[in-house]
Amino acid sequence: MPRVTVVTPSFNQGQFIEETLRSVLLQGYPDIEYFVLDGGSNDNSVEVIQRYSPWLSFWVSERDRGQSAAINRGLRMGTGTYATWINSDDMLCQNALAQHVLNRGLAEEQSDVLYIGDCLNIDVEGAVLFTHRGRVYSLEDLVRIPSVWRADGWIDQPAVLFPLELALRAGGLNESDHYTMDYEFWGKLLIAGAKIQYTGIPFGIFRLHERQKTQHSLKQTESMLNAAVDLVRSGDSFSPETKKEILADLETYRKAYPEAVWKGSGRLARAGLPASLVTQIRSLRRALEKELPRAFKVKGS
Repeated sequence: MPRVTVVTPSFNQGQFIEETLRSVLLQGYPDIEYFVLDGGSNDNSVEVIQRYSPWLSFWVSERDRGQSAAINRGLRMGTGTYATWINSDDMLCQNALAQHVLNRGLAEEQSDVLYIGDCLNIDVEGAVLFTHRGRVYSLEDLVRIPSVWRADGWIDQPAVLFPLELALRAGGLNESDHYTMDYEFWGKLLIAGAKIQYTGIPFGIFRLHERQKTQHSLKQTESMLNAAVDLVRSGDSFSPETKKEILADLETYRKAYPEAVWKGSGRLARAGLPASLVTQIRSLRRALEKELPRAFKVKGS
């Protein structure tokens, strides 16, 4: 069986990290190396990691240059044929690695295939909300953000098993990209010659909660659009006409997205009221919501 390198970057995810560690360590896969790189957490993360340290290939807790830098460090330490990273609030599905190797016949030697399994999306308590499978098969699919990626076609990062040597040859993750490093990384792999294969096998578990970066919708979208533009311009698989059309499509989406987010923020915004007025009304409502409980408490005391 091919060796698999797993990397977990972590920072102040003590609430979830034990589930992450156990999901990897209990895979039952015979040839796995596991690197945990904590960015100097000040919650209970280090205490949890230490309990599992005898079964880790390497772990450290120290200040770093961010999530992407931590992942790159782990990948460079790895000796696996394939690799994946699992953030410290996500998990691997039970027997995910063995099921992929046995049912998909992953080769011992290096390949150029990204194996993408199904991804379970769960809430903060662990209840399954839905299962997702992407539909990106090419660089063009990837950069078609409005019609593919944001139309239910996105690649689920915790569900991807990629060739480690190809990832390192492509330069790893962009350490200055803190919001859509995975999106940009898939593009780099596709430009380097990777092929995508969806396995239909449960692989990753993505946890939805308020503190994750994906909640920063405007920043994430701006970062993704910038990465897409760079990928289109650097990819030589597009004709000049296609490249021009995609770039125009991305720019149209860039201009329209903030307004769409604003209109989706509530009934007053959807009604078309000026943003300044809506903001004042919302501020007044929040102030009243704070004061009313106090008033009733005083009245009843």
